Amino acid sequence: MNGLRSALWLPLFDDLADPRVVARVAADAEEAGWDGCFVWDQLCWRAPVRQVADPWIALAAIATSTERLRLGPMVSVLARRRPAKVARETATLDRLSDGRLTLGVGLGSDRFAGELSRTGEELDDRRRGRMLDESLAILADAWSGEPVRRRGEHYTVDDITFLPRPVQRPGVPVWAAGFPGNVQPIRRAARLDGFFPANLEHPDQLAEAVGILTDLRQGEMTSFDIAVSLPLGVDPEPYARAGATWWLPELEPGARLDAVQGVLRDGPAV
Repeated sequence: MNGLRSALWLPLFDDLADPRVVARVAADAEEAGWDGCFVWDQLCWRAPVRQVADPWIALAAIATSTERLRLGPMVSVLARRRPAKVARETATLDRLSDGRLTLGVGLGSDRFAGELSRTGEELDDRRRGRMLDESLAILADAWSGEPVRRRGEHYTVDDITFLPRPVQRPGVPVWAAGFPGNVQPIRRAARLDGFFPANLEHPDQLAEAVGILTDLRQGEMTSFDIAVSLPLGVDPEPYARAGATWWLPELEPGARLDAVQGVLRDGPAV
């Protein structure tokens, strides 16, 4: 699987709700040869999960305990976050990690824990999609180091310069999540730096999405990442042949620390 990189994808629940534990796991992953460590971004989850960590604090702990791993939230629902604050958080975290941040973004869902409805967030998918696109435009402007002047349907940033800039130029890489059969997330991803398809059931689904992305990007896929999450035990090689560049083994919400350590012992894809 030449060229396929491997990353832990940690749900920050219960055993993994302690950022010190997460930092040790990330350091162990780096030593074992993994390429990345991404974390879930959730406010709450269904029972029996009780404890939930903040992703940005956990990522800061990962950044200071590692030197090589790529890291980031996978994925963050920008429609429930203020883009000006995300601009500061991402630039600061990118500098803390010496340019290792990847920002995963998506629409989110109320399906798993009622996270949106229970906190008064927007429930309409199309409206959240517009909020997401507006946030992405603000982030791109903010990362440029030039004054940001945007008055949109949902957000206003009036003549603020966001310095210091991220280490990475022109800004932090952004991967957009979405279901592979839904064209709109694929179109959004094509304008960004990567695609994170949700709930893949077969490599052919990925191959179809990669074909659409290749057309939309006019064949320019060299610097474009495609990350796939797969249940434990599923061979990532067919997905690598279909175009995947990253493999994230799935851990159950509330996974015990010993289960995470078992994945670490199994090692990254080679």
